[in-house]
Amino acid sequence: MWSRLNLQSLYRQFGSSILLTIVVAVVVGLIYPAVVWLIGQAAFKDQADGSLIYRDGKAVGSSLVAQGFSNAAGDPLPQYFQPRPSDAGTGYEATDSGASNLGPSDPRLVGFIPGFNTVGLNGKASKTNPFATPADPYCVPMSTAGDPVNDPAPGDKYEMSHGQYVCDPNTVPERTIAYRAFNGLAPSVQVPVDAVTASGSGLDADISVANADLQAPRVARLRHLPLATVMKMIHEYTTGYVWGFMGDPGVNVLELNLALDRISS
Repeated sequence: MWSRLNLQSLYRQFGSSILLTIVVAVVVGLIYPAVVWLIGQAAFKDQADGSLIYRDGKAVGSSLVAQGFSNAAGDPLPQYFQPRPSDAGTGYEATDSGASNLGPSDPRLVGFIPGFNTVGLNGKASKTNPFATPADPYCVPMSTAGDPVNDPAPGDKYEMSHGQYVCDPNTVPERTIAYRAFNGLAPSVQVPVDAVTASGSGLDADISVANADLQAPRVARLRHLPLATVMKMIHEYTTGYVWGFMGDPGVNVLELNLALDRISS
């Protein structure tokens, strides 16, 4: 039988536990969030509210979150500066932020590099890329089901067009080819890495200054603006180093495109 003393001790421990739970719940669940919210609203209201950007009184996006500038078919609109590629969901999905998580030697990222990661039609290592096309020596073929084939095996069926393999459009080499074509650049022009790779979040709102500069002639031409005007606007919407020394300058794509709409609409 339990003694009265044991029961009293149990009641004290049980009561202390309940009291501690209530105190922690109030501090962590109510007081701390309230203090953080108040500090955010007092000192960082724009950031705390999502850094929203408005046009004609309507929120059109956030300066912290990338969004695509494309038509209903998903094709990029050439009169707009384009953000870096995105692997967030189907692209620029703020509710599904993330990266591809492909390794630096994965063919689905870097393509088939002759003599390094290439696999022949027989499924064995190859010194050459049997899927290479004149435009893309690093071509990763697409299956007839519409999927990239980074590990070919005997009997695989591949998509063909005009006697050539159809290459995975999401490899860095293919994105580089598409970027040069979209911007009317020569094959020898060096393409900035942010123009052909996705960020870790898939929602990076900024592009590099070099990327913006290469897109400027296309945007200026289609908007019938002097190139000097567009270049000046790039400079106006370029952010500096974080705290003066961290990171690299970047150009906010949404803010720049909205500014262009204001002067050329």
